[in-house]
Amino acid sequence: MSSTNLWSETPLIRSSHISDLLNCSAYLKLENLHPSQSFKYRGLSHFAQHALAAHGPSVHLIIASGGNAALAVACAAQVLGVRCTVFITEGASAAILAFLEKQGAEVVITGKYYTNTLASAEEAVRAEEDAVMVPAYDDPVVWDGHSSMITEIHAQLPRKPDAIVCSVGGGGLLGGVLVGCANVGWDDGMAAFLLARQQHAHPPAVPVVTLETHGSNCFYQSVGLNPGKWNVAAHLPPHVEALHDPKTGVALALLSALPSRATSLGASSPAAGIVRLALDRAGEIRCLCIPDEMAMQAVCKFAEDHKTLVELACGVTLAAAYSPSLLRAALPSLPPDALVVFVVCGGFKISLAEIAEYSTVPSSKWEAVCDGETVTIET
Repeated sequence: MSSTNLWSETPLIRSSHISDLLNCSAYLKLENLHPSQSFKYRGLSHFAQHALAAHGPSVHLIIASGGNAALAVACAAQVLGVRCTVFITEGASAAILAFLEKQGAEVVITGKYYTNTLASAEEAVRAEEDAVMVPAYDDPVVWDGHSSMITEIHAQLPRKPDAIVCSVGGGGLLGGVLVGCANVGWDDGMAAFLLARQQHAHPPAVPVVTLETHGSNCFYQSVGLNPGKWNVAAHLPPHVEALHDPKTGVALALLSALPSRATSLGASSPAAGIVRLALDRAGEIRCLCIPDEMAMQAVCKFAEDHKTLVELACGVTLAAAYSPSLLRAALPSLPPDALVVFVVCGGFKISLAEIAEYSTVPSSKWEAVCDGETVTIET
């Protein structure tokens, strides 16, 4: 990455609200402040710049998405002055269509299901020499762009963090976190990890905590399908199919249904390369799944405390920020004076009407899962 990147450095702030609640130093990386209102602007603008360099000013960026990825590509294309077409399934929200129009993107509404929309986009790419299909999350160039947030955090923090917490959909954000940790020396390698374990010391690599919802958890299911993990294969839900990726050698979960309102996490299957990175990482990666309602409550609490709206895909991360017992379930050895970074990934899919609805969710006991173990959380 160079000084010509399209994104600007985002703030890293210490939250007194969350720090007091968790009895630690909680820092928020405000990725909601990008032009497209989510972290995706980093990696997808980076990919767009690569496409422009390879194809020249006649490049035509095409993406099949009705969410934050489409908005990020449209914003990047407008800055670069190149053509952008977004293929969207039927029933896209008026707010997203209006945002894309403001960015000068061409919009093609086609298909009742994403697979049909994607097929139409791929056909358009094949038909045009300068057309480039922009991946929403599954590409090393995208992960490299996202990794810049860790480079910034490394420079912004007073010391090495004790954990990084982020949400997972298809795995693009997690890919950026893992690549970034390796780049700045927060993933110290297997030798250092084994030495720390022999000495009963805390592993030097920064632990990463990932969160998804129960109804949109392709990464959790995929990790659990692989040897040495929590063996989800024995009790896969009916809508989850186990696959094998020959290129990376990992098992992947394919979800035929996504019964969650956190639609931005709604990947049918995660990037195989990210699952491989996660399985090979020397440092801890803890995988949590929570109910939609916990994310809804966290979105409301965050709005009240920080006067900022984020969508449910970000609310899953904040659920760990607003639930000490959930965070401790993932990191039981976290010291009381820990420094924890929460990636506020942002997201466009939120409104005042939804906040009003979320505020009616009653407090209750919720069942979460952490690396195959069920955990009861009181809110």
